[in-house]
Amino acid sequence: MARIEPVDESSAPAASRELAAAHAATGGRMTNMKWTLAHSPVALDALLQWYPLHDQVAPVLGERRTWLYCHAISTQSDCLICSTFFRRLLIDAGEDPGALALDDFDELIVDFGRRLGSDPHSVDDALHARLAERLDTSQIVTLTAFGAIMVATNVFNDALAVDLDGYLQTYAT
Repeated sequence: MARIEPVDESSAPAASRELAAAHAATGGRMTNMKWTLAHSPVALDALLQWYPLHDQVAPVLGERRTWLYCHAISTQSDCLICSTFFRRLLIDAGEDPGALALDDFDELIVDFGRRLGSDPHSVDDALHARLAERLDTSQIVTLTAFGAIMVATNVFNDALAVDLDGYLQTYAT
């Protein structure tokens, strides 16, 4: 049960309604997490920065590898909402999240995601060197910031016990 109930569109602060409308206009879905964030327009705006970062990461990694990265972070940190969201994307793309076929680059990105999701101190020089063989400095910085926002969404959902959205129920493990 959610510790803080999501606001509904009519009771959200005006700035949150504007952010929600802009997000919806891009095709984004206003989820339980986002309507909970909408209690604070600045909090909603901060975590919506996931999308511009995603738009920088996806052309570098590809959409599937971006999903794998987010899924790795979210499963490692045991976030029901985020891990289920990325399970849904993988399943709908015809994959089995429990038996993913990973190439060397996928494995590197998944390893990086898992380490961010459990202990960012475990991102050691060896892992960084492996990333630097594939990505330039700007890409590593963007990927790390994107991962940090993913971790933040996990923390937000779990700390406030945000309810799983109905459309994700069938994808939960």
